[in-house]
Amino acid sequence: MPDSVFTIFIVFGFIWVVMGAIAVTALFKSDGQKIRFDKWGLLVAVPIIVPIVIVLLYQVIRPLIL
Repeated sequence: MPDSVFTIFIVFGFIWVVMGAIAVTALFKSDGQKIRFDKWGLLVAVPIIVPIVIVLLYQVIRPLIL
């Protein structure tokens, strides 16, 4: 049970990330702009997403190593 708080925290954070992505998409669509993802969007998204994925994978693999 000591990891249940961490699990709740991760699920809650994931819900907020999804809600934020939906809000940004709705904001762009309401302004009549096309949703596009070019190389500059990738340049911004990769440094944000890669560390999050690495940390989450580490937390999954850590119990298997120890």
